[in-house]
Amino acid sequence: MPRFGMDVVLAHPPEFELMPEVMDQAREQARKFGGGFEVVDDMETAFKDADIVYAKSWGAMVHTTDADEGSQIIKKYEHWITDQRKMSLAKPDAIYMHPLPADRNIEVTDEVMDGPNSVVFDEAENRLHAQKAVMALTMR
Repeated sequence: MPRFGMDVVLAHPPEFELMPEVMDQAREQARKFGGGFEVVDDMETAFKDADIVYAKSWGAMVHTTDADEGSQIIKKYEHWITDQRKMSLAKPDAIYMHPLPADRNIEVTDEVMDGPNSVVFDEAENRLHAQKAVMALTMR
């Protein structure tokens, strides 16, 4: 999204870091194309005045490969769920997006996913058509 000049606020718990090369690429794209890229470890800060909330679950794989430690970290952040209270921090017409499949009531509440600001099913339909186009191009 930074490559399209968008201002992005990425929120994730401290233990759920992304690959450094991916983060560097996002920063460079923001700089190159005039967007913003900010990283915060407070979910509510990221929701503040957002136009779009694009949620995805996080994993602790970069932090640890130990399954037990990873499970403990995930349990520590059970409150990191997109719910209506957090959505109310965004702009009133903010849309909720998710690439699907979503873990209902773990990543996002039913109220948000099925709510009037959710575009997850339109997003999934558009992805289907994009995937079909890629398949058509590769089958020539």
